Amino acid sequence: MFLYRLLLALALPLLLTRLAWRVLRGQESLSDLNERLGGGPDGPARAIWLHAASNGELASAKPLIEAMLAQSHSAILITTNTVTARALAQGWGLPRVSARLAPLDARWMLRRFLGRFQPEALIIVENELWPNRLTLTAERGVPIIAVGARISARSARRWRKIGLGPRLMKSLTALSAQDAASEAEFRALGLAARNTLARLNLKTAVAAPPPRERLDWPRAATVLAASTHEEEEEIALAAFAKARALNPVLRLIIAPRHPRRAPEVARAIEAAGQPYAQRSKGEAPLQPVYLADTMGEMANWYASAGICLIGGTLAPKGGHTPFEPAAYGCALLHGPDIANHAEAFAALDTAGAAILITPDTLADTLVSLDAARQAQMAQAATLALGALSTTDGATRLAQSVLGRIGSAQG
Repeated sequence: MFLYRLLLALALPLLLTRLAWRVLRGQESLSDLNERLGGGPDGPARAIWLHAASNGELASAKPLIEAMLAQSHSAILITTNTVTARALAQGWGLPRVSARLAPLDARWMLRRFLGRFQPEALIIVENELWPNRLTLTAERGVPIIAVGARISARSARRWRKIGLGPRLMKSLTALSAQDAASEAEFRALGLAARNTLARLNLKTAVAAPPPRERLDWPRAATVLAASTHEEEEEIALAAFAKARALNPVLRLIIAPRHPRRAPEVARAIEAAGQPYAQRSKGEAPLQPVYLADTMGEMANWYASAGICLIGGTLAPKGGHTPFEPAAYGCALLHGPDIANHAEAFAALDTAGAAILITPDTLADTLVSLDAARQAQMAQAATLALGALSTTDGATRLAQSVLGRIGSAQG
């Protein structure tokens, strides 16, 4: 902890400078910055504090939040790392729910936040296990429960190496892992058996929102590179050019994980020699490549594409969710880095519902996937992922979480 806090103290001035620059550029407000420092407008005291990093994690927690509201009278204070996720929570309009930006993991900011709101409990979604947040909250006697928790073997090794794992596990009142592999890693790090709740992948309970619009492109000939990172766009573009030489009706949607990278992605498209239209500029999708560089519109692109290349699987990011594109009936392609959803990808691959590709095999795969094969893969994906879910998983997890909170307070 000493080393972590030392490194954080050294990094904090740079982080605060970056946040101040975002305010000066109009990307965030002074009120947003104040919330990140543990201040901001008043909210409910003694609420259950639920933290989710961004849109995907928060959306996956919505069924759990609704189940908790139905089973208790507590208010819920949601914190997120991004303004878009905060807006998503506010847009739900759920009773007894408020949302704000999360305090940074600096002790004085957390003490400011905890002193103001005095949360009844802290629920952490997926992998937001920040050392200061956990230890300072636990020191106040506040129960801490992690849900949908995941950790890769690589991250677990790093936690063991720096010695943080056992201390953080002792801070947790309970943990529900996303999959068996993550649960085993948390147990190896020191999570007590009595603090282990039934596993649940929260994303299995998420309903796919209807698209607001679809591209007027032939769906079976449309490829979506979804939530891509650096270098993944170049891989997709190179394969697309080869595949389109054999099948000229192919179209490509590129939806980068972070829309702020749009200028970089646009340069990659230009370097590949592909004509393109850009969503954020309001350009009509009349070119073979469409740069979908906006937030909150992924449903449109999933619904428009027959094939989805899942981002973060060809870059060292652990892979993004296969659940969302599968819900829209896409044929799923992925690279080798799938640690974030290893259980789901294993089930998909075994069922023939997804295809493991490399930069060298991607073009041939795009050419080979006709409409009939896409439909077969989509049906297989529905069955494979359905086997991982339980219809009342969120309800049962809410009962367990609220029970642990009550026991800890009693």
